[in-house]
Amino acid sequence: MMSENNTLLAKLDAMKSRLGSLRPLPKEALEKIREALDIEYTYESNRIEGNTLTLQETALVVEEGLTISGKSMREHLEAINHQEAIAFIKELAQKEEPLTERVILQIHALILRGIDRQNAGRYRTVPVLISGSRHVPPQPYLIEKQMEDFLLRFHEMEAQGVHPVDIAAYLHDELVRIHPFIDGNGRTSRLLMNLYLLRHGYVFVLLKGDAESKLAYYQALEASHVDKNPALFRQLVEEKEIEALQTYINLIEG
Repeated sequence: MMSENNTLLAKLDAMKSRLGSLRPLPKEALEKIREALDIEYTYESNRIEGNTLTLQETALVVEEGLTISGKSMREHLEAINHQEAIAFIKELAQKEEPLTERVILQIHALILRGIDRQNAGRYRTVPVLISGSRHVPPQPYLIEKQMEDFLLRFHEMEAQGVHPVDIAAYLHDELVRIHPFIDGNGRTSRLLMNLYLLRHGYVFVLLKGDAESKLAYYQALEASHVDKNPALFRQLVEEKEIEALQTYINLIEG
C-alpha cells in the first residue's frame, strides 16, 4: 500500500505541475468552467445526503433563483447554502486564513442556514447513531476535546511535511469520525477537505452520489473508523484528486 501511495502522490505532483504550466484560459472562459464544476460539486455533495434535485434543477435553483415544483424548501436551501459555502471557502483559500475551529463552525453554519437555526454552527448536545454504520460517534461531552486533538494532529502533520492531499483526506476523515454536528457533517467535511486542497494549489475533489460511488466512499470511511485503517480513504481521495486534475487539464487543452 505504501509504494502504491507514493506512486499516486508522485502522479499528483506531476499533474499539478502540468496544470500550472499550461497556458491559462481567458478569464471569462475559466470562470464559466469553474461555475459549471461548482454546480456539479454542489449537486453531488447534496445527492450523497439524499437531496433529490437533479444537476439541471440544482443549476436553476442556484443560478436563476427558481423554485422547482415538487421539491421541498429544504432541498432548495441545501443547494443555495452549499453554493454559498463554496464561495466562502474560495475566499478563505485566497486569504490564507489559518484553519481553525472557528472556520469549521462558520462552514457548518452556512450549510444549515435557514434549515436548522438552533444547530447551525454549533456542536451537537445529544448522542447520534449513523444509519448503516458500525461506527458510534463520541458522546457530546467528548466532542470539544476530540476537536482540539483533531486540530493538534492536523498541525503536527503540517509540521512533519505530510503531503497536502493526504492532510486534506485526514481533515475529512477525522471530522466525519467525530461527527460533531447533529446534521451536515458530510458536507462540512468535504468542504473542509476542499478548502485545504485549494489553499495548496489543488482543485476540488468531487465525490459522487450515485449508488456505486457512494458505497465505495462509505466503505472507505467505515474501514478507517471501525477497522482503524485510514489508507483506503486516503487512496480514494488521492485517486479522486487525480481525476479532478485530469478534468481541468482536458478542459484547458481542449
